[in-house]
Amino acid sequence: MGIRTQGRARHTMSDNNQIHTPVLLERCVELLAPAIEAPGAVLVDATLGMAGHAEAFLERFPGLTLVGLDRDLEALAIAKERLAPFAGRVHFVHTVYNGIRDALGELGIDEVQGVLFDLGVSSLQLDRVERGFSYSKDAPLDMRMDDTSALTAEQILAEYSEQDLRRIFRDYGEEKLAARYARAIVAARAEERLERSGRLVEIITAATPVAVQRAGHPAKRVFQALRIEVNQELAVLEEAIPAALDAVAVGGRIVVMAYQSLEDRIVKRMLAAASGSSAPAGLPVELPEHKPLFRLLVRGAELASDEEKSRNPRATPVRLRAAERLRRAE
Repeated sequence: MGIRTQGRARHTMSDNNQIHTPVLLERCVELLAPAIEAPGAVLVDATLGMAGHAEAFLERFPGLTLVGLDRDLEALAIAKERLAPFAGRVHFVHTVYNGIRDALGELGIDEVQGVLFDLGVSSLQLDRVERGFSYSKDAPLDMRMDDTSALTAEQILAEYSEQDLRRIFRDYGEEKLAARYARAIVAARAEERLERSGRLVEIITAATPVAVQRAGHPAKRVFQALRIEVNQELAVLEEAIPAALDAVAVGGRIVVMAYQSLEDRIVKRMLAAASGSSAPAGLPVELPEHKPLFRLLVRGAELASDEEKSRNPRATPVRLRAAERLRRAE
């Protein structure tokens, strides 16, 4: 399947503002403000998207420089238009967020005062039907966050073995019926190539017991798994969080919002490791070199309030975690 550059509806900035409501915006500002309020501070928005969070930070902190990363060229184009009033204070970089260190290096930035991750599929990607992220609307089986990358969901469904399909549905979708769905897909593709999301939904629905269908849309977890595999989201995140933590200056802060348990577990594990003592067990006194490098800013994972969930339904599954750098390793 070639790169799709034609046939998309043209959207104005007012359209984009309407479809994109930043999740937990005020809480993100509150957590990052102490680190970025001084003139000359640098904030990395590692998942720039349509720049809802970025716009708010640039408006509220006039001395702030923002580095915006995104793998989605359409999102970057929208962000550039939206952030045009702040052109002198913004750097746009087309990269996946595990490229944070290279991006900063090319800009000559050694460390930053803030990093923000808003993980998962963006509002833009969900709302563009033709990109195939939604199981509720028929579209080509694409699911690429970056149109310049090669692997699509259609290719996975056509070429992966039944065993590999079962593995990604189980590991990335936490799907109990992974084996059943993989078997059904392999049988269906023997008849015809699976090219449309609507056809995939039909296959999954037909393979799902009626009692299970009542518990929620049967395709939800399979679509999540395919999206994660297409975009290598978990592998990228495993590299991105350590790179981001390394870039944070003393006194700097990182805020991460995850929307599904697999991502949140990675974030939780890495922030816990960074904020824990490295002293060997049984050591009577903790030496300075073993003291934690970071401290956690919130207890556990923060959830959106009921008010925010009602105002912005996409905030419903969010899990926010944050940390502040206390010192550099000696």
